[in-house]
Amino acid sequence: MDMKRARSPRAPADGGDDDKRRAASAKWGGAVRPKMVLVGFLITLALLAFTFGGRSAPLPSTPSSPTSVPKAGGATPKSKPPFPRQTVIPSKNVTAPATTPSQDKLLGGLLSAAFEESSCQSRYKSSLYRKPSPFPLSPYLVKKLRKYEAYHKKCGPGTHRYRTAVEQLQAGRNADSSECKYVVWFPCNGLGNRMLTIASTFLYALLSGRVMLVNVPREQEGLFCEPFPGTSWVLPGGFPEGNPMKLNVGAPESYVNMLKNGVIRHDTPAASLPAHVYLHVEQTRLRLSDNIFCDDDQRLLRKFSWMILKSDSYFAPALFLTPMYEKELARMFPQREAVFHHLGRYLFHPTDRVWGIVRRYYEAYLARVDEKIGFQIRIFPEKPVKFENMYDQLTRCIREQRLLPELGDPASPAMNATGHDGKVKAVLIASLYSGYYDKIRGLYYESPTKTGEIVAVYQPSHEEKQEYASNEHNQKALAEIYLLSYCDKIAMSAWSTFGYVAYGFAGVKPWILLRPDWNKEVSDVACVRSTSVEPCLHSPPILGCRAKKEVDVARVKPYVRHCEDVGFGLKLFDS
Repeated sequence: MDMKRARSPRAPADGGDDDKRRAASAKWGGAVRPKMVLVGFLITLALLAFTFGGRSAPLPSTPSSPTSVPKAGGATPKSKPPFPRQTVIPSKNVTAPATTPSQDKLLGGLLSAAFEESSCQSRYKSSLYRKPSPFPLSPYLVKKLRKYEAYHKKCGPGTHRYRTAVEQLQAGRNADSSECKYVVWFPCNGLGNRMLTIASTFLYALLSGRVMLVNVPREQEGLFCEPFPGTSWVLPGGFPEGNPMKLNVGAPESYVNMLKNGVIRHDTPAASLPAHVYLHVEQTRLRLSDNIFCDDDQRLLRKFSWMILKSDSYFAPALFLTPMYEKELARMFPQREAVFHHLGRYLFHPTDRVWGIVRRYYEAYLARVDEKIGFQIRIFPEKPVKFENMYDQLTRCIREQRLLPELGDPASPAMNATGHDGKVKAVLIASLYSGYYDKIRGLYYESPTKTGEIVAVYQPSHEEKQEYASNEHNQKALAEIYLLSYCDKIAMSAWSTFGYVAYGFAGVKPWILLRPDWNKEVSDVACVRSTSVEPCLHSPPILGCRAKKEVDVARVKPYVRHCEDVGFGLKLFDS
C-alpha cells in the first residue's frame, strides 16, 4: 500500500474551474437581495453546526519529511502494481502528541520544573509519544532527586567547592571530611551499554552521597541534554586523573588491587587513603568484582572523596543485593522492576538535533496508526547467526505470539470484513541490516491479511556495522532507541543492551529472541516473554563476600531472578 498517497489531501481544483465559478458569482452578484443572503447564511450556519458538532479537535498536521528518506513498507515499487487507494482511519488508541496536552509533562514529579522548556525540547515532550507509565512514582524517590539536584548544584563544576576538591586531588590528598564527594563515570563499549551504566552509576551516587560527573568523549558529544538544573554533569577538561589507557582491570589504583596489594585495609582512616580510588565494574570472565558490593567494602569506599568508575554492565541489581542499601532502595523503588524505567526517563533527554530526527520520523510515519510493533535484531560476532536462521526465528516468534495478523490468499484480495478491517499496524525494524525489512515488507506487500488490517513496515536506517566511535552513528542509534520505545509491542534480540534501553523506557515487557545453544545454529525456542521491564545484569558478582562461597541470590532474594536470555544473569522483577 502506498501510505503516503493514502494519506495525501485531495489535489486542489484546477485554475479553469475556479475561473468559471468566479464568473458565475459575478453574474449573480447584482441580483441577490439582502434578505436572501441573511436567510441563506442562517441555514448554512445551522447545517455546519449539525455536521461538525463535537469534532473541533483536529489531528496535528504531519510535518515535513525527515532529513533522510526512511525505508517505508508503504512505498510501492515500480515493478509491481500499486495497491488500490484506501482510507486510513486515524488511530483510536494513540494520538499525536499535540492532542494530549493534559498528560503530565513532569511525569508525576520525576522531572524538575526548573528548566526552561526551550533549553531541551525532548525533556517535557518525549513522554507524550508514549502511553502513560504503568509504574507509579515513589514520593520518596521524587524527594531524593530534588535533594540530589541541590547537592549537584552546590558541588558541581564551576563552583568553589569543586575547584577545592580538584586541588586536593592534584596534591595527592584525600580529604578527611570533605563536604562534596564525587564519582566520575568513564565510557565503555556501545551506546546501550553506556546508558545502562550511567543509570547504574547515578543510582550508586544517590545511595552513597556523591556527585556524578560524566566523561563525554567526542563520539558522545551532542547526544544528551543536561539532566540537572542550574549545573552540568559533564566532567570539565583538564581533569587530572582518569587516563582511559590506564583504566583497566590491572590498574594499581583499582580498589580490588589496592586491597590485594595491602595499599589499603578496611580499617584505614580517611586521611591515610590515596587521593582517589578506581572501580572497574566491567565483566571479567562473565563476573563483576565481588568486593565492591559487600558492606565492609562500601564503608571503606565511602571514605574516598574521589572515585573513578568504568563499567560496561547494568550493575543496579547488584546494588539491591548490598545489605546496607536494601531498605533505602525499597523506599525509592517499591516496584523494583521500574528502576531503569524511572532513572532512564529522568536522566536521558536527546538534544534538539537528535529529537528532531525522532519527532519528524514519528509524526510522518507512526503517529496515526492503530498499533506499533517494534522488532530489534542484533547479531553478535562471538555467536553469529545466519540471516536465514534469524529471519526464520523472527517469523516463528511473530506467528506463535500473534504479533502480526495472519496472511491471506494473495489471489483473494477482498477479504471478509471484520472488526479490524481498515486498521493500520506499523512495524518498526531496528537493525544494522536491511534484509529483515525487505522480507517482512514483501510478505505484507504481496498478500492481504485475513483480518483486513493494513501492515506498513518501516526501517529508519541500516548502517551494516556498528561504529562505536562515530558521533553520527550514535545519533541515529539514539533516535532509533527512542522510536523503538514508542512501540506498543517489542520483540528483541537476546543480550542486546540497545533493546534493554528501549523497552525499559517504554515500560513494556518484550518478547526476547533467544540465542541458539553454542553447539547449534538454530534456537529450539523462537522467543519468550520477559517477566520484567528491567534490563539484565549479564555478569553478576558471586556475592559470597567474606563467606568465601558462591551464593545464588536468585534463590534467596524474592525480587531477583535469572534472565530469560542470559541464564546466569540477574534481573529485578515484581512477582
